[in-house]
Amino acid sequence: MDLQIFIDGDQGTTGLDLQNRLRGGEFRIRTLPTDLRKDAAARRDALNACDIAILCLPDAAARDAVAMIDNPSVRVIDASSAHRTSPGWVYGLPELDAGQGERVASAARVSNPGCYPTAAIALLRPLTDAGLLPADCPLAIHAVSGYSGQGRAAAEAHEAGAGAHSFKVYGLALAHKHVPEIEAYAGLAQRPLFVPAYGSWRQGIVLTIGLHARMLPPDVSGARIHECLAQRYRDAAHVRVRPMSSAEPITELDPQVHNGSNDMSLAVACNERTGQIVLGAVLDNLGKGAAGAAVQNLRLMAGVDIS
Repeated sequence: MDLQIFIDGDQGTTGLDLQNRLRGGEFRIRTLPTDLRKDAAARRDALNACDIAILCLPDAAARDAVAMIDNPSVRVIDASSAHRTSPGWVYGLPELDAGQGERVASAARVSNPGCYPTAAIALLRPLTDAGLLPADCPLAIHAVSGYSGQGRAAAEAHEAGAGAHSFKVYGLALAHKHVPEIEAYAGLAQRPLFVPAYGSWRQGIVLTIGLHARMLPPDVSGARIHECLAQRYRDAAHVRVRPMSSAEPITELDPQVHNGSNDMSLAVACNERTGQIVLGAVLDNLGKGAAGAAVQNLRLMAGVDIS
């Protein structure tokens, strides 16, 4: 394919993984040499000379990069959180609803979803759409990511033994930047409580959301929630809903099961006696949570994928 893709921020965790996923593929990939990565003129030229720019940058730098683009034919995928709820940007989760893949395919500006929001929204949006989960239901979302979610410098420090940990909860100011994104695209009417953590493995996320049946509409059960999710994602190429069986109930989730892929699995566990339900999602924070999703969106925008 003759499209030229410029990766701005190619040496960060997402940028490096993105290059690995695109290596030997159908696109012409351009990055800047080391001595020009922070050269504003060189970046401006590269941003305006490509067909699609993928921004793997901190939020402020991503905003600056977008402001540098004056060529109206240049399309953008922003992997930062800078534009995820901004007007004029299409949210890059093709599985959001039946028409989202087509919106991504035709968009000039696509904001790649966050890793945690990808999991939370995939679980919650079908339920709010179907009326199985009240939009104002108070929710507590818990998630644990591999330490690569901290970024390249922190990941390298962890691997070198500096500040290494087995488990670390963070975000206890309860102002995590992913929360507005979850609230907006999950169809919620109030802010969910979100508590993230880092584990001692390199990559892979497990996210869970607990529900009480007494707080849901009458006749909403774990089985009905599972059926809703299974129907929503029955044709999705990268989302799988794990079977639900009373004979073999789900008792554990492995955060690393999808590492290296762009896949995500969803699960529903429930205890009918207590009326408690747990929704779970597993994905690679560098895959469906970052670079894998960017490649999926890129292929949609380039017209080589319809998933």
